[in-house]
Amino acid sequence: MKFNCKEDIIALTPQWKGERFPDGRPKVADRYLEALKSLTLEEVWKPIFVKGYESQFEGRLHTLHNDDRKLVGRAVTATFAPTRPDLHETMFEIGMKEGRKGNYNQWVIDTLVEGDVVVADMYDKIYKGTFLGGNLTTAIKTKTKNGGAVIWGGVRDVEQMKKIDVQVYYRGIDPTPIRDFVMTGFNTPTRIGNAIVLPGDIVFGAGGGVLFIPSHLVAEVVDGASKTQVKDIFGFEMITQNKFTTAQIDKNTWTKDMLDLLMEFIATDDRGIPYRELDWSQEYDLAINGDPNDTQTAL
Repeated sequence: MKFNCKEDIIALTPQWKGERFPDGRPKVADRYLEALKSLTLEEVWKPIFVKGYESQFEGRLHTLHNDDRKLVGRAVTATFAPTRPDLHETMFEIGMKEGRKGNYNQWVIDTLVEGDVVVADMYDKIYKGTFLGGNLTTAIKTKTKNGGAVIWGGVRDVEQMKKIDVQVYYRGIDPTPIRDFVMTGFNTPTRIGNAIVLPGDIVFGAGGGVLFIPSHLVAEVVDGASKTQVKDIFGFEMITQNKFTTAQIDKNTWTKDMLDLLMEFIATDDRGIPYRELDWSQEYDLAINGDPNDTQTAL
């Protein structure tokens, strides 16, 4: 067994065809991370959900900074369990042979690079389950620049943490230091409440919860979310002008006439400038040839 094993990470993410980090994690391009910062939770969630990825969101978390900032970055995952002496001895020996220093949570922080987000399943342990405090949050800021953390467990030193410009999602606060836990996986599949996360997934924290975007879907998700965004802008305008009903706007598949008007809006209205490179051929194909779901309202 190895922690943070490149071969295992590559085997876990075969649908990713792009560049990878030295540890094997998918390296989603920075431009997609930047694009996500301008999108809402629902806009990003929809393209994933309709593809069958229904266990990617968790909303039962607190945020370190309650100022509406988004958390966007590449997941570094870690999974923990209650300790038992023989398992701890085995796992710690593996880490020592790999040259790792300190405790399990420090092993994870030590590997971070710019744009990373720690995603740690502390099995909802808060008392003696404080994965982060002031020191490690400072280390996250230093190493990731604009990254952060999602902890299914506890944090401490919150007054210190709040002075650090990095976003953290967590389950609870406790003054106790971290104790009595063992790491069972490092950059392996990880569970955060109702969500499943793979190393290299894009973490999207916004709107009161966290969404984990599979790396191979990010480009499609960004384009899909951008389409939803501009359709909303245009749709609100049409409803205000009484040109379309809410029932027409809310349908999954728009008619060709509606799409034509949308294209005109994108081409002539300044609000359409960010969306002028999007490809709408699939939407036109569904409008002309039919969509089996066209009687359903949009999600």
